[in-house]
Amino acid sequence: MDKNRCLIAAAEIRKLAITAMESAGFGHVGGSMSVCDALAVLYEEVLNVDPLNPKKEGRDWLVLSKGHCGPALYAALAYKGFFPKSELLTLNANGTKLPSHCDRLKTVGIDISTGSLGQGLSLGSGVAMGNKMKGIRNYTYVIVGDGELQEGQNWEAVQFIAHRDLSNLIIIVDKNKRQLDGYTEQICRQFDIKAKFEAFGLFAVEVDGHDVEDIYNGISKAKGNDRPAAVILDTEKGHGCCFAEIPGFNHYMVFDKEMADKARREIDRRLEASLRDDLQ
Repeated sequence: MDKNRCLIAAAEIRKLAITAMESAGFGHVGGSMSVCDALAVLYEEVLNVDPLNPKKEGRDWLVLSKGHCGPALYAALAYKGFFPKSELLTLNANGTKLPSHCDRLKTVGIDISTGSLGQGLSLGSGVAMGNKMKGIRNYTYVIVGDGELQEGQNWEAVQFIAHRDLSNLIIIVDKNKRQLDGYTEQICRQFDIKAKFEAFGLFAVEVDGHDVEDIYNGISKAKGNDRPAAVILDTEKGHGCCFAEIPGFNHYMVFDKEMADKARREIDRRLEASLRDDLQ
């Protein structure tokens, strides 16, 4: 993999997502930021997709079950050329193609509408099952939040995935350890997420969700198995956006241009430091 290309992509996706939410003055900053590194790896190194032909037969499918973090996915799609970056400035506006939660009928590059937490994995399993029945050799990737894994529907889906041996499906868990109103450990304890997936017969691996190489290697290991798989990303909610890394409550935030400008400058500074360290 090209590590530097992924680092640059992650930084640009973060900045674009912040810019999109800045245009509205608010947004789901925390969960959007925690998944940016994974999106960079997926769109730069993993997904078989074509911005010029987003509905092409045999493409990989991506389901962002945590649909409220659409700004991060919209930023990744714009960065890859699915639609002009200028459209990001219409986020949540009247008549926008970029609504608060992902909508496949509005946004180019969105495969599945999401937003009601806990449903995305069931939808993704249906996609994977359908493609398997058609003999299409592709992958379906479903990004879920650790908070939404409290929904029982997810584990019904995992049981179905295991029973149907959907080895063409990879679950990516954004384990940022927070949910809407606090820490998951305090609200509804997660226990061992990896062990739970393994108990259903899935291959599971834990990685550093902010290390692009570790993410890529984890996904590669998942694809290298003949079983359905889960890649669990150890992440920090708000990671990479300086004004969102500090507050205890960063699920949804109101912010202004000054805060956004400071965050974008800090993202550039950290990127430069990472690229410089990589050369040494």
